[in-house]
Amino acid sequence: MTDPISDMLTRIRNAAAVKKTEVVLPYSKLKMNLGKLLEKSGWIESVQEASEGNMKVLKLKLKYDDQGLSVISGINRLSKPGQRIYAKVTKIPRVALGNGATIVSTSRGLMTSDQARKEKLGGELICEIW
Repeated sequence: MTDPISDMLTRIRNAAAVKKTEVVLPYSKLKMNLGKLLEKSGWIESVQEASEGNMKVLKLKLKYDDQGLSVISGINRLSKPGQRIYAKVTKIPRVALGNGATIVSTSRGLMTSDQARKEKLGGELICEIW
């Protein structure tokens, strides 16, 4: 697999489209940190580290509203292995008129665009979610 983050986002997008409650994917520290950030921001319900056999996996529980619609209406990968996209703090894009978030990998770890602006940090644009 050349881009595990893109695979994670695609699994979340597909699971939300068919209204699954849980997504299981291979574990990595970056995916775990991204999952925790999405949980803290309110996009997913919970993130758990588990093991299936001799493999570590991540279990993401998706979040739905009262009508059964997914909280995540869209998720898009920005920076790819073949083309990394970096932005200064002033150039971090706003998503869905402020109702979405851009996830930025900074020197202090993963954070949302709002957190990065508060701390005056730029970095690699990982994905956008709305």
